[in-house]
Order: sequence, then structure tokens, then C-alpha cells
Amino acid sequence: MAETILIVDDDPVTRRLLESMVTRFGYGAVAAEGGDAAVRLLTAEDAPRIDAVVLDLVMPDLDGMGVLARLREASIIVPVIVQTAHGGIDNVVSAMRAGAVDFVVKPVGAERLQVSLRNALAVKALEGELQRVKRSQDGTLTFKDIITGNARMREVLRTAEKTATSSIPVLVEGESGVGKELIARAIHGSGERRAKPFVAVNCGAIPENLVESVLFGHEKGSFTGATERHLGKFVEASGGTLFLDEVGELPLPAQVKLLRALQEDQVEPVGARKPVKVDVRIISATNRDLIADVKAGRFREDLFYRLHVFPITVPPLRERHEEIPDLIRHFLARFCAEEGKRIHTVSAQALALLHKYRWPGNVRQLENAIFRAVVLADGDTLGIAEFPQIAAQMQGTDASSDDDEHSETRGSAIEEPLRFIEEAPLLRTDVAPEPAVSEKHGMLPMIDSSGDLRPLADLETEIIRFAIAHCRGRMSQVARRLGIGRSTLYRKLESMGLVGAGRATHDSVSDG
Repeated sequence: MAETILIVDDDPVTRRLLESMVTRFGYGAVAAEGGDAAVRLLTAEDAPRIDAVVLDLVMPDLDGMGVLARLREASIIVPVIVQTAHGGIDNVVSAMRAGAVDFVVKPVGAERLQVSLRNALAVKALEGELQRVKRSQDGTLTFKDIITGNARMREVLRTAEKTATSSIPVLVEGESGVGKELIARAIHGSGERRAKPFVAVNCGAIPENLVESVLFGHEKGSFTGATERHLGKFVEASGGTLFLDEVGELPLPAQVKLLRALQEDQVEPVGARKPVKVDVRIISATNRDLIADVKAGRFREDLFYRLHVFPITVPPLRERHEEIPDLIRHFLARFCAEEGKRIHTVSAQALALLHKYRWPGNVRQLENAIFRAVVLADGDTLGIAEFPQIAAQMQGTDASSDDDEHSETRGSAIEEPLRFIEEAPLLRTDVAPEPAVSEKHGMLPMIDSSGDLRPLADLETEIIRFAIAHCRGRMSQVARRLGIGRSTLYRKLESMGLVGAGRATHDSVSDG
């Protein structure tokens, strides 16, 4: 989803010029003809999402300084770039003290404005990540912190949000890595228990002989090695939420005790003489088919119905490809900050590759892939070379794979890879590809300016450039039309210093 820039200026000509530039950069543009109109738009209950503001300082109604003051009073946090026709140092200093992040002098050039917007949005993204991490640690993560652009996933979140103010047991179902714990944390952080502990337990990682001790606690000396008293996760989470991840992995004896704890709201620590009263909200998660486990006798039916009161099914990432650009931006901002890297773009070919990949490990795998790519990157662009494992797995998936049974779910994500670049400033390329030769067929010159035959390599370069432009960057189609494999095509692009339709890059895929 493209960032939206609010342009505030009383001069209609300036507004139109700025709108044209902002749109050309790949952002969405919203205009306001004065300070009062801008404040009304930003403070309205149904206000659109505004990611940055380009604000004129001198306006007849409410000037730029007044707008900055109103935003501060309303606790609206949005990066503001002020523009002035004078450029006086006093005006700039006052605006920066009032909360602006940058300034430009009228008439601003396209390059200067683009750099300013990119920096402002990068800072905003980083600050957003830091706040999200802090809220996650504090147990106050909400559904607004979950990134999604998929209609089905939005419906899942709306359903989950309805459980936040209740104590109803929730079972989150879905493949490994889809974000089940994130939804559990959002439910906890949006409810009345958000000030109390959120305790997560991976039931599949507990040794079978220690399950009771970990969940319900034990007394000192109750068994060999019990050198001190242990409260157990139920007691630790008392008053808050206990998240039982991979609950289907619990052994049958532990399932019996868990059922009793849920029924009686009390636990019996190992070696204790009397039970301990607890008050916990239970949210469980599984990547298994618990109904099949119940039929096979691997999971207790009575416990299943105790946990399966409000089931929520999270779709896998391969069914929510619309989220990939926002997720990449999210992970890129975080890992660049952690690793001290300055990466501004993801190449068209790399982004198309990430869209086409099936992501069996879901969001967790995408997160790890971006982390690895950031560490591998030597420049300011992530290309196919930074995703060697994914590229290796995708070798051989030529044009025929575009027409297989999965094409419906992923086709729209890779049909126009450059569109996703334009929609994500952290992912965009700054130069639109230009066709290397005329669209008119039969116009490829065979003789150079000196009257000699042109080298075969030159002709091949122009043919490949023309094919990429003609097929709108769809590399599977390019390879098919040229009668070569995709890995061969990428190798030729590397040797020619080409990507897309003429933009230099370091992307490459070897034939292995």
C-alpha cells in the first residue's frame, strides 16, 4: 500500500505541482487549501491515513506554525516537512522546534523533495517499529500494530478483536509462522488484562517429564533436582493471559491436569498439599488438525471442546500476498536499524521473486529472509543475490509454473512487479525503465554509425531490453518468448549490467 502525503498550501498552482511530483514518486497525494482544512482533515474521526505532510509556513488563515501547534495539542504524530519562500533561518529553527522533521525552500526541486520525503518516512517507519517492540514487551500490543493489506486477514483481525473484552477461551489455528502469537498478544493488549502479565508457553518444547512442573509448579524437594520452589506458568500469569502455543503437543497425562485446571480455576503444584487458586485468560494455538487428533485418540475430546470455544483460523502468507510489500518495509526498517545498514531499495527482480515464492514458513520465514539479506547486502539495494536460498529453490520454475494450480493466488502479485516498487518508498527504484529499442518491429539497426556490422553481443543486449519492456518486466514471459531458461536470462542480465529494462544492478541467479 502506497504512503499518503498531505500537501497543505494556499496556492493552487503550487498544490498541483507538488501533487504531480508526489504522485510521480509513487506516493498517494491528498491536498488541503489551508491550515484550517488540514487540521480538520487530520483530526476527523474518519480521517484517512496520512504518512507525511508537506506544509507551507505562510498561509492566510492558519499558518504553518499554527498547524504544528494544533497537531501537538491533538497528539497527532506525523512527520512534517515545512516549505517556505524565504528560507530564513529563524523560521526554519522555529518550525523544527515545533516538531517539523525537515524543510524545503520554494520552489522545491523534485530530487530535493523526494529525498526529504524518503528520509521522513524512513524515520517514521523506524519510530513505529521501536514503539511496536516496546508495546510488545509491555503487553500493550494492539490490532493496529498488525500489518495487513489482505481482506481475509482483516476479517480475521476484526473477529479476534471481538474477543478482547471477554474472557472466552480462544484457539488460534494456522500453519507455523503465520503470526498466531502476535494475534494472541493483540487480544491481550486490547483487553482489560493488558496491565497484567502475558505468559507464553511452547508446549511442544517442554520435556514430557517436566510438563506438570512447568505449567503448575512444584514444591521444594518434591522430586530429584527440585532444589527450590517453582510457581509454574499458571501462577505467573494469574490476573493476565496464559498463551499455550502448540497445545496439541501436550502428552495425554498433562492434558488431564490441564482440563482440571481450566474447570476448577486452580492448579495443584507437584508435591503441594493443597491446590492454588488462579485467575487466567487462556488463549491456545496449534498448527495441527486437533479434530483429527481427537478421532485418533491423541488429544482428549473434553479438553478440545474446552479450548475450542472461539476458534480463529489464520491464513498462510501464500494466500495473503498483498501483505508482502508492507511486511518487507516493516522488517527492512527494523533490521537496518539493528545492523546499522542504509538500504533504500529492493530491486524489481528481487521483489518479483519474493512475490512468486510460496513461503512454506510463512511470515517467520520472510522475516528471516530479510534479516539474512540485510546482513549480506554490501550496497543500498537488495537484489536477487541477497536471497540465494530462495533464488535456488525457484530455479527451474519457468513460465509454465505461472499457469499452474496456484497461479490464481499469486498471479496478481507478480504480474506487475514494478507497481509494488512504486507503492513502497523503502522498496522503490528511482528510475523508470525505458525501452531500449522502438516498439515498432523490424527497426533493429544492423550497421553502426561507422558503417560496420554491429557485434552480436550488442544486438543481443538490445533484443533482451526490448523483450523486457515489451513483456512489462514479467521475466518468465521474457524467457519463454526468447526461448531461454530464466536462470540463463538472469546470467545474461548480470553480464550486461542490466535489470528490468536497462537499470544497473547486482541481481543474479546462477544455473547451479
